[in-house]
Amino acid sequence: MSKKLYKSNVNVMIDGVCGGIAEYFGVDSTLVRLGWAVFCAMGGSGILAYIISAVIIPRRPAGA
Repeated sequence: MSKKLYKSNVNVMIDGVCGGIAEYFGVDSTLVRLGWAVFCAMGGSGILAYIISAVIIPRRPAGA
């Protein structure tokens, strides 16, 4: 069975992108959020990456 990347329904701050990435890789969502904050601080491209991720990554289905 292959793993799929979804936005988190449980671990949500803004849209669940960081929570979904944390669930996919099996790490704490706080670490992903801190990494994303550092990425945003380095030129601001992290904000654009988050918006693109929020649009592209699908929401986890209710039964999954």
